[in-house]
Amino acid sequence: MKPLPLTVRLAAGLAVTAVEQARKLPRQLAGLPVTVVSEALQLSMRVQQRVTELAIKGDDVLSVLRPVEQEPEWATFDEDEPEVAPSTADDPWAEEEQALAAEPPAVLPNYDELSLAQLRARLRTLTAEDLEELLAHERTHAARPEFTGMLTRRIANLKQQ
Repeated sequence: MKPLPLTVRLAAGLAVTAVEQARKLPRQLAGLPVTVVSEALQLSMRVQQRVTELAIKGDDVLSVLRPVEQEPEWATFDEDEPEVAPSTADDPWAEEEQALAAEPPAVLPNYDELSLAQLRARLRTLTAEDLEELLAHERTHAARPEFTGMLTRRIANLKQQ
């Protein structure tokens, strides 16, 4: 038997492929929106990456023409601001408080090394006067909000009892 001409065979193959694709179409339509969205997102990511690469190359080239500021003039940091010494002329007891604050409180000599949990464990054994001394020491030294808050609440609780 003599083979059919190439054009006839191609036409038959094309027709069969079209029928097969037509049968698959209902299943493919369900996933089509996801595929389209995925392709669009991939394309936008590629564009963003390319734009970023170009911007980085541009920054490298332009940095030669214009050096970057080491520290912007508008940026201020706490350590840059001048320290204001507290005025001792207004308060005659301030000098004495500072001298007393330099020493650890007598009631808990290792107070400055205690963690919050360690201090909390010792609070019930201390009197209101002891707590006042610790609070004054804390305020003049580290002034840690969680420590001053806990000491203040404990003093208030003792005064209510």
